Amino acid sequence: MSPAPKSKSVTPEIINRKAQHDYEILLRFEAGIVLTGSEIKSLRDGKAGLGDSYAVFDGPQLLVRKMHIAAYAQASYLNHEPWRDRLLLLNKAELRKIHHRITEKGLALIPLRLFFSERGWAKLEIGLARGRKSHDKRQALKEKDLDRDQQRETER
Repeated sequence: MSPAPKSKSVTPEIINRKAQHDYEILLRFEAGIVLTGSEIKSLRDGKAGLGDSYAVFDGPQLLVRKMHIAAYAQASYLNHEPWRDRLLLLNKAELRKIHHRITEKGLALIPLRLFFSERGWAKLEIGLARGRKSHDKRQALKEKDLDRDQQRETER
């Protein structure tokens, strides 16, 4: 009799759905993020939000602001502040490239998704994005509907 297969714990992936609708993503970067122990525990429970968050440069460092990670219930007095700024970890070449591109008018750094890597590290995918106008959003929705209809037709 063979042993039962080990089940891999499923780690949640927090996605910023609003970003896909409101912005045109030009470049994507995968960044490490500096977190405390209670923040990691809360993330593994899936209790985080990327809704209105954004990334900015503070000197040579890249920080993510307005990212909410809920307080961990079992952390007692060692709990973290849910809305604090968090440091993003990228190599110098990527930071230079982002800093050069972000100076262009109308571009922003938007967190797209928060996930755990295969090694168990918390990662934040950020995108260099340009804001869409309302007519661009409507056009994108129409194209999405047309693609969905074509997909349904091919399945029949």
